[in-house]
Amino acid sequence: MNHIKNIWKCFEEKHSAIAKWLYQIFYFVIFSMGVTVFQYLVFTFLPGILGIGLAGTEFMWPKVSMNLFGVKFTWSLLGYNVLRDATGNILIGGGLGYFISYELGSFLAQCINFPLQRNITFKSHGNPVYQAIWYFVAWVVISLICNGFNNLWMPVASAYVAPAVYNMLVTIITGGVSMVIFFFVFKIIFPEGKAE
Repeated sequence: MNHIKNIWKCFEEKHSAIAKWLYQIFYFVIFSMGVTVFQYLVFTFLPGILGIGLAGTEFMWPKVSMNLFGVKFTWSLLGYNVLRDATGNILIGGGLGYFISYELGSFLAQCINFPLQRNITFKSHGNPVYQAIWYFVAWVVISLICNGFNNLWMPVASAYVAPAVYNMLVTIITGGVSMVIFFFVFKIIFPEGKAE
């Protein structure tokens, strides 16, 4: 272990800028993956806890009728289609229940992620209130983009794969897109050095 530390220290001394980026990317990915696992668990289990009533409650805005790969559904920026089986029975994994699960899981994950990224990854000493506000704004914008994209393919996926599989896909796609965007957002809102 000491050998690895010595190699890193030599590299850091010779290439400080690259070493800082590698350090930030490493911790950023580790923390982001950790909260992604947390999100996946919320996306998977909370809809069942919220029950069939919320799963059967439609909540969508705006409502745009679409047909992709033989699956008719309503696209929205906010909310999800109510999922039904072949006989028309409501399935857990859609409707208001899934929307609440998605947003709550994503929000709680960001509440965990914010202090880790701010204090460890970027070692920022900026104004935490200002940073939290910008972090929240970025989360809302990124969530809307991801919701719009997810609502294009999730209804098709739900027709062909099990909910656990498309929950995994939602988590990976949403997490992947969010990670790339958030890394550069963090570079802006988490300046290094002493607070001004």
